[in-house]
Amino acid sequence: WSGGIERLHKVGVNEVGMIHRGFSNYGNTEYRNAPMWHLPIEMKRRFPEMLLICDPSHICGNRTMLQAVAQKSIDLDFGGLMIESHIDPDNAWSDAKQQITPERLAEMLDGLIWRSENTDAKEFITALATFREQINHIDDELLTLIGQRMKIADKIGKYKKDNNITILQTNRWNDILERAFKKGEHLGLSKEFITKYFDAVHLESINHQNKIMND
Repeated sequence: WSGGIERLHKVGVNEVGMIHRGFSNYGNTEYRNAPMWHLPIEMKRRFPEMLLICDPSHICGNRTMLQAVAQKSIDLDFGGLMIESHIDPDNAWSDAKQQITPERLAEMLDGLIWRSENTDAKEFITALATFREQINHIDDELLTLIGQRMKIADKIGKYKKDNNITILQTNRWNDILERAFKKGEHLGLSKEFITKYFDAVHLESINHQNKIMND
């Protein structure tokens, strides 16, 4: 996405919109195309003025999840929806499972809650600023702790180098994940989030140790 948009901008094509219809994903999932919401979120960060439309039909591949996916895209400040409709969905020549009747489409649109990105309500603005400051403080603490963790990883890398031990220790890595899963469950954190977070931390730790091992 980003590369294509930048190329268009370079040749003077600036009126560009993006359609998010999910991404083909390996294995069986509940979606036809995995939404991978972090990707359109990143695109909105890079191109905040660009129109971003969601295609729940192709993301879902069925009718049952359309409303939930459509609502989530609106909550993420998408600029519009692309939803397949047919007067007789079961007999549509293509994508029959994900199409809905015009009547059902009208019901679904009426049931969606449309939200704004900003408000002039002073109470909300004040409360949000307070919460965001709390988050900033926690983020600073997290970064400090991660930095301390990497310093310990550096020391471990030195010991591994001196004793000719491999960087990757599979049993230890499994222990870290299992411990994190148990802790995260009590904190309301999903396994998916914990896996992604610790994957990133683990890879950074490996990079630190690899640099030490090969200096």
